[in-house]
Amino acid sequence: MKLQKLVYYAQAWHIALYDEPLFAEDFQAWVHGPVIPSLYQKYKTFGWQPILEDADPKLPEDVFQFLDEVAEEYFACDAYELEQMTHAEDPWDWARGDLPPDAPSNEVIKKEWMKEYYGARVEED
Repeated sequence: MKLQKLVYYAQAWHIALYDEPLFAEDFQAWVHGPVIPSLYQKYKTFGWQPILEDADPKLPEDVFQFLDEVAEEYFACDAYELEQMTHAEDPWDWARGDLPPDAPSNEVIKKEWMKEYYGARVEED
């Protein structure tokens, strides 16, 4: 769950700061917050355990720097804290609409909503 939220915040802030997504996949507004279904399927076997998989992505240096900044801001939070944070923010809420808190949903959290919401936070800082 923590991985999903960290990836969500990386996407949201990248859209807000640079006006372009880091990747094409969309997040869905699941009960426990934003989720990319394919990412969930890939890592669900780890459950609540650390993900023990080597990764050596080929990314530009500026993207690595950006991801380091996101990790510095959010990595100390546990999965539950990150879930609560995303639930208190508009994009997840807009996608869920009037659904009860425990109702399943595969509604997409639109990138335009992420840009609007997090872009406004950039302007505040």
